[in-house]
Amino acid sequence: MGISNQVVFSCRKVVQSTREAIVTLQKRNPAIQPLLAILQAGEDDSMLEINKKMAVKIGLNITQICLAKECNEDDIVEELLKLNDDPKVHGIYLHLPRGSITSRVLNTLKPEKDIEGISDLNMGRLIRGDLSKGFVPPLASAVLDLLENHDAPLEGKTVLLVGGEGPLQLAVQCLIERSGMVTLKSHWSSKTLQAQVMQADAVVLLDVGNMYVPPTWIRPGAAIIYSKPALEKGIALYIVLTAAYRTQNVVRSCSRWLKGQEYRPWHLRSLKLQPLTPVPSDLEISRAQIPKPVDQLAEEIGLLPEELEAYGRSKAKVRLSVLERLQSQPNGKYILVAGITPTPLGEGKSTVTVGLVQALSAHLKLNSFACLRQPSQGPTFGVKGGAAGGGYAQVIPMEEFNLHLTGDIHAITAANNLVAAAIDARMLHEATQSDKALFNRLVPSVNGVRKFSPIQISRLQRLGIRKTDPASLTPEEINAFVRLDLDPSKITWQRVVDTNDRFLRKITVGQASSEKGQIRETGFDIAVASEIMAILALADSLEDMKNRLARMVVGTSCSGQPITAEDLGVSGALAVLMKDAIKPTLMQTLEGTPVFVHAGPFANIAHGNSSVLADKLALKLVGQDGFVVTEAGFGADIGMEKFFNIKCRASGLRPSVVVLVATVRALKMHGGGPNVSAGAPLPREYTDENLSLVAGGCCSNLKKQIQIAHLFGVPVVVAVNVFKTDTQAEIDLVCQIAKDCGASDALPCNHWAQGGRGSSELAQAVKEAASKPSDFQFLYNTEMPIVEKIRTIAQRVYGADDIELSPEAKSKTDYYHQQGYGSLPICMAKTHLSLSHMPDKKGAPTGFVLPIRDVRASIGAGFIYPLVGTMSTMPGLPTRPCFYDIDLDPVTEEITGLF
Repeated sequence: MGISNQVVFSCRKVVQSTREAIVTLQKRNPAIQPLLAILQAGEDDSMLEINKKMAVKIGLNITQICLAKECNEDDIVEELLKLNDDPKVHGIYLHLPRGSITSRVLNTLKPEKDIEGISDLNMGRLIRGDLSKGFVPPLASAVLDLLENHDAPLEGKTVLLVGGEGPLQLAVQCLIERSGMVTLKSHWSSKTLQAQVMQADAVVLLDVGNMYVPPTWIRPGAAIIYSKPALEKGIALYIVLTAAYRTQNVVRSCSRWLKGQEYRPWHLRSLKLQPLTPVPSDLEISRAQIPKPVDQLAEEIGLLPEELEAYGRSKAKVRLSVLERLQSQPNGKYILVAGITPTPLGEGKSTVTVGLVQALSAHLKLNSFACLRQPSQGPTFGVKGGAAGGGYAQVIPMEEFNLHLTGDIHAITAANNLVAAAIDARMLHEATQSDKALFNRLVPSVNGVRKFSPIQISRLQRLGIRKTDPASLTPEEINAFVRLDLDPSKITWQRVVDTNDRFLRKITVGQASSEKGQIRETGFDIAVASEIMAILALADSLEDMKNRLARMVVGTSCSGQPITAEDLGVSGALAVLMKDAIKPTLMQTLEGTPVFVHAGPFANIAHGNSSVLADKLALKLVGQDGFVVTEAGFGADIGMEKFFNIKCRASGLRPSVVVLVATVRALKMHGGGPNVSAGAPLPREYTDENLSLVAGGCCSNLKKQIQIAHLFGVPVVVAVNVFKTDTQAEIDLVCQIAKDCGASDALPCNHWAQGGRGSSELAQAVKEAASKPSDFQFLYNTEMPIVEKIRTIAQRVYGADDIELSPEAKSKTDYYHQQGYGSLPICMAKTHLSLSHMPDKKGAPTGFVLPIRDVRASIGAGFIYPLVGTMSTMPGLPTRPCFYDIDLDPVTEEITGLF
């Protein structure tokens, strides 16, 4: 077969196989379309035209970026960076002058899109023989094809490479030798070139230029291949074959990209722990463990590099595009950690959560993810301290976890206070301007053109005004449009700050003379009590968050109509402030297992759970046999009840198991033990064995919390968080009573002192409980009247005889029904220190009537929240806050005193 016929035959074969590969790709994903990007300098030439025709013939899409002929290195790099980041581009062809393809350009080109195979990484892969990720240069593939299809077999024969110093010669040499041929190299200037050519079984001429090899030099039967155009019947055959292999590389790149979008099995490398006795401080333990780089952790758990936004070395935001990529991936098992009614002695839910995932991943070798709330700065500098866990079950670095993290709470503060500023500014302007002046300022003429913004058109539509031309509005319509007419006494929106500051609970604003007498009383909440925090925790997409922000009701007009953030025109700006906060933050435990930290609503004044999005992302990433462990704030009667009735309704997710955390010390208090004060020595009842108090707490509070979980049809595993003062008899008693009360299992946990190894038995029990079917059900139907939903929670969860609504609360429920909010779930704002409304009533109180002082609505978040008793949304600082012990070494920059 002549060389021309060989080229034609090979072209047809490559074209056919590449077309078949595209068909296979589109069976896997009908929307996929391989895209070749051509980066060129100057006009098209004949070589480029052949490549474009070949790409179209095979079925590729093409995009051309034409730079000026005199473009410089910076111009090329700028365009390459754009193409690297474009997920629709699968291959990049650099059709540039040789001098323009510098080392910087090659290092900029993403190896996964380097279909020419010329980047340093891809050339190294070729030399090493690893072609699973790299690409063979198309010209080298064409040369090898022609050699392998020569009339006489060339295996074991000698091939002479002439010219072509650099990557091309190296690539051709590697391919030829790997095919069983022997290579020799020569230069055009070599004095022995003729002799070498005459002795070779095949000759490959690289970079021919104006050079020529006389036919008399070629021995009979030897193959001669020109790597430059050999025009025959108007067709540059070698270019055509090279172009065919180039398109094949594009399709191969597309196939790899598509495979890369699939679920990736984990290859988690656990970090080893060496627990010390006695156990050092939390900060010392955290600082002694070096976390893995966050990009390494992300790769281990199947995240793609483009799905990560690093914030330093040890934490990163994760993009929500993961949900779309893994949408067909089944969810893992969903585990909720809740607790008995909290006491000043502490229960350690966060510690149990972290210890459990360390046990599942590092010791049972099961994929697991912890999903935790971001701690508020209020408790961190107030009384409670941080929330990273403790001992050898922590999220690290704990300083970063407990302080600013990635700034989500600051974003919430900024967004919340922008709404507050918009409210007061709007009331001022409405009070001091005519309708015409307001309209002219709200819809200004810009370059002689006046038009409504999209958010203003939305307001017009809600008012029933179907007009888009500002000039067409009647005076009555202008009045309705420009006047929100907020009633100052019915504004429900307050400013926030993430600090415990009791003196901001009630303030007066507008006292400056420039505010023209617009004085009113208002107050501050702590930032995590903001409705925007609740929205962040319940939204399931950026669009959902934007819509929820728009629906937030900030007050009522003088005519009784609810006024929303969208009415204020501020909801789009809020979404902009929150666009990064919606992405969960990836961190790790002391044993290198993954953690999502996201959102942080309090459980006594909000719903008290980490975000829906963090849970959904984690459930996809762990795989069908993995576990996602998330935590509900405070006791099961508060955080767990809201997790089920609010969060699970919003997310559509269903839990497999509840892990109920208890401590011997806390159970003793619920069993009748004396009260304790922060910082004071513990009474002997808590340090000495006292089985009577333990039994009393188990048979009251622990039993009741197990029953509450069973109301929702979810199995319960009790985790006894062990302290050094606990005796074996006390621990055994708790476990036995828990099982007698209906727990699937009950086990002691020593993760605080031992890390994940100390919770291995708990992890095994959770695994077994999760393998059994659950019969999850909601406590109430949301279509029930608001009062009946409140009564259901009070009686069945808290154990109340009934509820008693104040006149104001009754009026509010009627108003919410009238406004169409009656079908929202209930989020009780109640003390976390008792099942009742009385903080000093421990155990499981009965025979009480639950007083409902007020009823408010978070329409954006999507719940009604009754206020039980005197609940404050702004904590205060104690006599001796935690900040007394927190300090910074100015030389080493090390923090001390955090816990």
